[in-house]
Amino acid sequence: KVFAHNFLMLIPSGLKSSIVPSLKTIENFDPSWILPEPAASNLRKLLKFDVLNEQKTGKNSNKTRNPNAQKVNACLPNPFGQVFVVNAEKVILESFNFNDQTELELEEEKDTTNDLKRLFGQIPNLSILIDEVHHAATNNIKLRQAVNYWHKKGNITTVLGFSGTPYLSAEKIKAGNYEFKFSQITNIVYYYPLVTAIKHFLKTPTVKIGQNLDRFQIIKQGIEDFNMLYKNKVYDNSTIAKLAIYCSNIEVLEEEVYPYLIGELKINPNDILRFHKGNKTYPQPKESELEFRSLDLPISKKRYILLVQVGKEGWDCPSLTGVILSQKGDSPQNMVLQTSCRCLRQVDKGKEETALIWLNKENAEILNTQLKLEQNTSIEELNNIKRIGNIETVERYSRMNFLQLPKIDFYQMKVTYQSVDEEETPNTKAKLKALLKSINNYKTSALIVTSEITNIDTGEINIINEAGIVFANFNQWLFEISRESFGLITEKQLHQYDDELKIIFETISYIRDGKRLFNELYDLYSVQSKIRLAFSIKRDLQTECEVIPQQAEILIAERLAKVEKHAKLYPNESDTTKILELDNSDESVDIDMAEVEKAYQLMKETLKAQGMGYLVPTLENFKADKEYSLPVKSKNHSFHYMPYNFGSSSFEMETLQKALQLSDFKSKNLEIYYNGERGLTEFVINCFAKEGRYWNNVGKYTTDFLIVKRTQKDKIHKVLLIETKGSVYAQDNDFRKKRNYVEKEFLKLNIEKFNYQRFDFLYLEDSEDMVANATKLNNKINQFFND
Repeated sequence: KVFAHNFLMLIPSGLKSSIVPSLKTIENFDPSWILPEPAASNLRKLLKFDVLNEQKTGKNSNKTRNPNAQKVNACLPNPFGQVFVVNAEKVILESFNFNDQTELELEEEKDTTNDLKRLFGQIPNLSILIDEVHHAATNNIKLRQAVNYWHKKGNITTVLGFSGTPYLSAEKIKAGNYEFKFSQITNIVYYYPLVTAIKHFLKTPTVKIGQNLDRFQIIKQGIEDFNMLYKNKVYDNSTIAKLAIYCSNIEVLEEEVYPYLIGELKINPNDILRFHKGNKTYPQPKESELEFRSLDLPISKKRYILLVQVGKEGWDCPSLTGVILSQKGDSPQNMVLQTSCRCLRQVDKGKEETALIWLNKENAEILNTQLKLEQNTSIEELNNIKRIGNIETVERYSRMNFLQLPKIDFYQMKVTYQSVDEEETPNTKAKLKALLKSINNYKTSALIVTSEITNIDTGEINIINEAGIVFANFNQWLFEISRESFGLITEKQLHQYDDELKIIFETISYIRDGKRLFNELYDLYSVQSKIRLAFSIKRDLQTECEVIPQQAEILIAERLAKVEKHAKLYPNESDTTKILELDNSDESVDIDMAEVEKAYQLMKETLKAQGMGYLVPTLENFKADKEYSLPVKSKNHSFHYMPYNFGSSSFEMETLQKALQLSDFKSKNLEIYYNGERGLTEFVINCFAKEGRYWNNVGKYTTDFLIVKRTQKDKIHKVLLIETKGSVYAQDNDFRKKRNYVEKEFLKLNIEKFNYQRFDFLYLEDSEDMVANATKLNNKINQFFND
């Protein structure tokens, strides 16, 4: 259920002409750019693409003629790898009606086999992808409700929205005299900045600004720069580099820019594409739309593309290598960033590519403002970006077989939750009457004391029973109660209890100067909440706790992948290689110092006899060359995989090094393993916090290190959990709850089950120096591993 088998890509209303042609190119994407072979080729064979853009017959005509529905119906009941691209407004939503309250209602369909809405509700394991989702962020309620409809069918695995511009121009919330403005869509879960993309794979742009140059001077300079850099550029897919010149209107394109290119600049008209939708004076150029759609094919020899009101949003033409915005108005002001960056798409995988952007002063200022607000960058930074080369990675190796590490046996708490109905019916009328009887419990007392400043205690007291300035309307009040229930209680349901609700309404409101106002001495929010509760069956939440046995591998070997090379990988590459060599040869890491000293004396005598006594090193230096490094010497007591990745913390790496150096650690024949890399271990503790009668789940806890003591090769006797924490994170409330559970509950329940203290816990913080932490660790080792 959690994996998607089929995909539905929705396009918000109004974007069909600009987005659908671009999305068609997904079918031609090479999966080997992302996945290794043969997985990439196998995936490509599985996927089947259908663009549902056929025109339906009239709304009241025979629906069996709907070719889009026929395509969907043909793949039922068990499609796999099906990808549908659909214009949501035109194709799906014709069978949705919306009433005056913008609530979604369904038309009755006689022929449901040809209703796209219902057919998509039958596709199993469906993932919905919404392109240009910022168009659906606020006012596109139909699209959101359509997704909600499918979600209720239970066949949806995920709903993902994509946007290159997740920004809102006027998302404001008023709170009293204050106003809050949100400039980004608030439910963004992953953000990939433009600068990062340029560093890794997009074309690297050069942005040039024409200061005090007119339209024609900027166009001339832009074309000259483009020709110098890219006129002979042919990409690996045989497409040629192209330059887009945007114009503010059709007249400017036809009467000024195009004549300038073929006249003053002597450009061959066959190299130019003029594309616009036409007007009374200048109709759309013949075959221009077909040529526009074919620009990114090897057959296209158009190099200079003149555009009006097209090619801004959703245009997918990777071979576009340059953009010119020569005058204010060539692009809508809110789309200068999108239009300018239209030429940055990657063409050839792994190759460093560049692009050219020419702007007049006004467009440059707009672009700079949008870059700062939306991407936290600037034109200056774009011009200074350097492409990041191939990331150097390090192979990692499992040593579980060599160390023969057994699974860890432990006990976990398991909490199940069950809602138990205490009533057969909601008893709404009785609950509303009970609320009315206790309505004064929701009212606060207020008074005014009038006195002289010197006699406050003897002033005149006036009791206030009514206060408030918000107009009250019964129907509007019911609407708010319904709205705050998220549609679970309709206004129709509320009106069934008008007699009781009107009395409550009149009690919590009052009339002043012939107008009814809400009495703000009442806790209106709580009253409305109680009314909503009156429509629900009373339920009791019951929890059941049990302790269950578990076994955990401390390494899930199949998840061990290469890691980016950096300084906090431990052990380093040479030590890792040496450890693997010793593992294979079964050679001991212990050095016979008597033999080393004997070899030293022999070397010393030989060199002196040859008159080279000055070359004799000290005994200490000679020994150091013969000794193994700390990781190699400790290989039988740590490193169940190599190298450990301490990318976020040198404190963790130092803790491991100190532990391996402790004489008590060595004498007790202990082992220490890093457990803190997310996703690589099964030893994860489910944590709970008791609130009242119930245990609440507070998350999973993965300790950083495990120090283990074996009694037999295949049996772990004791485990010390070590948490290393930066002081900045120590007061995190979630962590404190988890730590409290581990120290007070997890340790206790495992003592009860094993009849001895099998686990202990040690907390180390980087606010203390390493000597103090090493001392705490040594003391805990001696206290816990004392048998």
